[in-house]
Amino acid sequence: MTSNPNKPTFNTDRSRLFKDRFAQFGITAGGVMVLVALLLIFFYLLYVVQPIFESAKVEKRNSLNIANADQIVGLGVEEQTEVAYLLGQQGQVDFYNIEKSNFGKKLKTLDVILPSEASSFATSAPFQGQYAYGLKNGTVMVVVPKFLVTFPNNERKLTPRVDYPLGKMALEVDEQGAAIKRFAFSHYEDKTAVVALTADKRVLFSSFVAEENMFTGDVEWVVQRTELDIEGRVDELLISPDTTRTFIRSANQIYVYDTRDPSDVEQIQLLSANEERANIVSAQLLAGANSLMLANDNGEVSQWFEVNTDTGREYQKIRSFETSKQSKLNIFTEFYRRTFFTTSSNGELGVYYTTSEAKLWQGKISEGEIKNFAIAPRSNAALILADDKLTVLEIHNEHPEVTWSALWQEVWYEGYPEPAYIWQSTSASDDFESKFSLVPISFGTIKAAFYAMLFAVPIALSSAIYTAYFMSSGLRKVVKPTVEIMEALPTVILGFLAGLWLAPLIEEHLPAIVGLLILLPLGILGAAFGWTKLPAGIRHKIPEGSHSIILIPVVLFIGWFSFAMSETIELWMFDGNVRQYLTNELGMTFDQRNSLVVGIAMGFAVIPTIFSIAEDAVFSVPKHLSNGSLALGATQWQTLVRVVLLTASPGIFSAVMMGLGRAVGETMIVLMATGNTPIMDWSIFQGMRTLAANIAVEMPESEVGSSHYRILFLAAFVLFIFTFIFNTIAEFVRQQLREKYSSM
Repeated sequence: MTSNPNKPTFNTDRSRLFKDRFAQFGITAGGVMVLVALLLIFFYLLYVVQPIFESAKVEKRNSLNIANADQIVGLGVEEQTEVAYLLGQQGQVDFYNIEKSNFGKKLKTLDVILPSEASSFATSAPFQGQYAYGLKNGTVMVVVPKFLVTFPNNERKLTPRVDYPLGKMALEVDEQGAAIKRFAFSHYEDKTAVVALTADKRVLFSSFVAEENMFTGDVEWVVQRTELDIEGRVDELLISPDTTRTFIRSANQIYVYDTRDPSDVEQIQLLSANEERANIVSAQLLAGANSLMLANDNGEVSQWFEVNTDTGREYQKIRSFETSKQSKLNIFTEFYRRTFFTTSSNGELGVYYTTSEAKLWQGKISEGEIKNFAIAPRSNAALILADDKLTVLEIHNEHPEVTWSALWQEVWYEGYPEPAYIWQSTSASDDFESKFSLVPISFGTIKAAFYAMLFAVPIALSSAIYTAYFMSSGLRKVVKPTVEIMEALPTVILGFLAGLWLAPLIEEHLPAIVGLLILLPLGILGAAFGWTKLPAGIRHKIPEGSHSIILIPVVLFIGWFSFAMSETIELWMFDGNVRQYLTNELGMTFDQRNSLVVGIAMGFAVIPTIFSIAEDAVFSVPKHLSNGSLALGATQWQTLVRVVLLTASPGIFSAVMMGLGRAVGETMIVLMATGNTPIMDWSIFQGMRTLAANIAVEMPESEVGSSHYRILFLAAFVLFIFTFIFNTIAEFVRQQLREKYSSM
C-alpha cells in the first residue's frame, strides 16, 4: 500500500498547535505576572505609607481616685508608663502603679527634704524631667523622681526614689530671704538659671554656676543676680532650657530678655501679643524652646518665634490655632516634637502640631476642669488630674508632623526667615525638627532628568537616524552593537567616574567644556559644508555611508583645541578664575558636583537606550516607502523628514520616553555626582537631590516604622507614579502616532 502524498500530517499539525497554544499561554501568564508584580508593589507601598495619614487617637486606660487632689502641684510618668508620681504642695511624692494588671496600687510615698516651707512650685522643660519648690526663705530646691531598675528572680522591678541633681542644699535666689511666689528654672550643663517673683514683688534673675573648690574638691555654686525692671503685675515666668532667653508675661505684654550673659541681662523686645478683643491667659515654650505659645481667652493659641528683620532678630507671630472656646486654657508640650496639648475648664483636651498647622484630636475627657496634665516621655500616654481623679490616657499619635500641606506646600520652620520647601530629615540634636517636604527632591528628579535628556536626546536621535538611514551596512554592524554595549556599563562606574574624575575636570577646565559644547556642533557643520565643496573625485574615494569617519579627526582636534585654549581664555575673559567670576560678577553659585556633570554622565547612560530603540524604529521603516519617495523625485532629506521619520515617529517617541523613564529612576549616578543638596534651583552649576538618590542615602539610617521611614516609602511611591505617568503618556502618544501614520 502506498501513502497518499496529499494526506495531511495530523501529528505535525497537532504538535504545532500545542506549541502555539503553550507559547500563547506562557506569554500571557508572563504578562499577567508582571502586572500582578506591579500591583503588589503598588499596594505594598500604599500599605507602608498609609499609617502616616492616620488621625491621632486618645483613649482612657483607667482612673484612680486621689485624696486631697487640690494639694497636687505636679505630675509625671515613668518612660514605660508603668508608674505615675504625684508631687504634693509641701514636698511629698506619691508613686502609683498604673499598669493595667495592677492599676492604682500605691507603691511608695517619699518626702522631699525642704529647708523651709514651700511657697510655689515649677517644672522644667519636659525633656529635663525636673521639678522645683520655691521656699519662703527665698531659696529653690530642685528634685527629680527616678526609678532604680532591678531584676530579682528574672522579674523587672522598679524602685522609686527622689534625687537632688543640684545637691540637697537649696539655691539661694533672694539674698533678702523673701518668699518665692512664682518662678521658672532650667539646668543646662553646669549652669542653673532661675527667674523668680518674690513676695515683695521684685523680679530676680539668678545664674548659678558649679565650680569645684581647688582645695577641698567640693562643688560650690557661684551666683550672679540681676533685678529686672517690670511694670505692672507678673503673671507668668518662662526660661529656655539653655538659659539664653527669659520671658515674663505681664497681662497681655511679654518681656523678652537675653540672659546669655548673667552679668549683662538685656531686654530685647516687648511684645503686645494678645489676639484682637482677647486677653492672654497662659504661655508655654514649645519643645526646642525656640517658639513661644500663647493662649487667649477666646480659645485661640498663637505661635511666636524669632525671625531676622532689618533691625535684628525679633519674635513675630507665625501661625495660630482655633481650640476650645473656653476662657481658661492651659498649654502643655511634648518632650521633643512640636506637638502641644490644650486643656480647658470644661474638661476638653486638644492635640495640635504647630509646623503642619494640624488639629490632630479634640474631645471631652472629663466632666470638670483639668487641673494638671503630664505627657509620657515617649508621647504615647498622658496623665490628667480632674474630678479628683488621676486618669491615664493612651495616645496614638505616631506621625503628627506629616500632613499633605507639610509634604507639598511651603512651611515656615523655626529659625527660617520665611516659608520654604525644605527636606532635612536628621540632625545630631534632640531639639531638631525633621523637615519632610517632597518638593525639593521631586524637583531634583525632574531637573536631573531634564539636563540628562538635554544632553542625550540630540546625540542619541541624530546618531540613530544617521546609523539607520545613511550609514553603510558594514559600518552599521560595528557601530550599533558598540553603542548598545554601552548600556551594559554599570551606572555605579559611571557615577564613580563622574564624581571623582569628570567633576574636577569640569571645574578646572570650565571654559574648555563650554567651548566644546559650542565648537563641536559648529565644527561638525563646518566639516560637512567643507566636504561638499571638495572635488567629486576626492569625495567619491570614501564609500557611500561611511562619511562619518572623517568627523573623527575633527572631533579630536576640537577637543584638543578647547582644552589647549582653556587657560588662555580664562586669563583673558575671567581674570584667571571662572568660579570667582561666576560668584562675584554674576552672583551664581558653583558646586563642583553639579547639573552639568549629571547631564553629561547620565546622558551617556541614557544614550544607548534611546539610540537602540530609535535606530530600530527608523531602520524598520519599509524600504518601498523610501524608494517610492525617491523615485518620485524627492531628495534623501525630503524622504527622511516627510516619510521615514513620520513613519518611525511612534518608535522614536517611545525611545525618548523610555530614556526619560530611565533618567527619572537613575540612582547611582545622581547619588555620586550631584552633591545631594535638596535645593530648588535650575542653575546648571548647582546640584540637586533626586527621589531615587534620597531613598538610597537615607533608607539605611531610618528607623523602621518611623515617619522618616514611611515618607521614604512615600517618595518611592511618588517615583513609581512618575514613571507610570511617563510610560502611560508614551504609550498613548505612540498609539496615536501609529494610527495616524500606519496607512503610509
